[in-house]
Amino acid sequence: MDTTRRLTLVTAALALGGLVSLPAYAADPAPAKIGLVMKSLANEFFRTMEDGAKAHQKANAKTYTLIANGIKNETDTAAQIKMVEQMVAQRVDAIVIAPADSKALVPALKAAADKGVLVVNIDNQLDAAALADKQFKVPFVGPDNRAGARLVGDYLAKSLKAGDKVGILEGVSTTFNAQQRTLGFQDAMKAAGITVVGVQSADWEIDKGNTVAAGMLREHPDLRALLAGNDSMAIGAVAAVKAANKTGKVLVVGYDNISAVKPMLADGRMLATADQYGAKQAVFGIETALKALQAKQKQADMPAQVKTDVVLVTKGSK
Repeated sequence: MDTTRRLTLVTAALALGGLVSLPAYAADPAPAKIGLVMKSLANEFFRTMEDGAKAHQKANAKTYTLIANGIKNETDTAAQIKMVEQMVAQRVDAIVIAPADSKALVPALKAAADKGVLVVNIDNQLDAAALADKQFKVPFVGPDNRAGARLVGDYLAKSLKAGDKVGILEGVSTTFNAQQRTLGFQDAMKAAGITVVGVQSADWEIDKGNTVAAGMLREHPDLRALLAGNDSMAIGAVAAVKAANKTGKVLVVGYDNISAVKPMLADGRMLATADQYGAKQAVFGIETALKALQAKQKQADMPAQVKTDVVLVTKGSK
């Protein structure tokens, strides 16, 4: 039977009631496109985060493609907003973001969601009131920063006594995780009867951490410890303590467990830090986004929070 006659018979059969069916071949679904927006890539924590995300994408190349970007410094919220807008223009399916500011990023992210882009929040939690004002629900995937800082503060308190004076170096003060870590440190100090003489922002940065720590040491010669909201600021504080010839006399703790502080933990220049698994932070957010996309969930249907681990790290930790 020639081809023309075969097609004629098939068409006739379909018209008479579907007695003949042609095979249907579904095309493989295109990989999802995920945008990852981070804070400063000058901070080792976020470089580690990016490396972890890229390794995960490479292992799941058939599932999704990744566009990753980060700002140059921790306070450049305008640049981060622009990155969000660029990713929307690139037609990403989801944005996973560690916002530089808990409030300022909300309008741009709401605009992205209104265009059908799923939004997942990691690392620094978006402000609840700002989200409510926009009637916008965004899942937060990350650790309990207050509890993590409390672990570090409680460990420090064992090396101090009631009445001792300490200072706190806070991250960018408008960020939720900076606020929560400060509260965790304060919880621990209050429980131990230790006096917090001041809380000052050092914007998560080494140089500013050094400047703020040096100022606290000059203002309070009897200071016994500096609690830094991240390891970058702690590195700056360690340098300030050394410059003041107070190594071993003024204790320093941090948060993040970046590789740069491991020698400092080993030789006692730093007493403790907290590990919130930076290499996995973005991966947790990406996997949350992929599950939502696979289930065809809308933004409002996504879980409110996915809690991840945070653990104390000291000289003796493995």
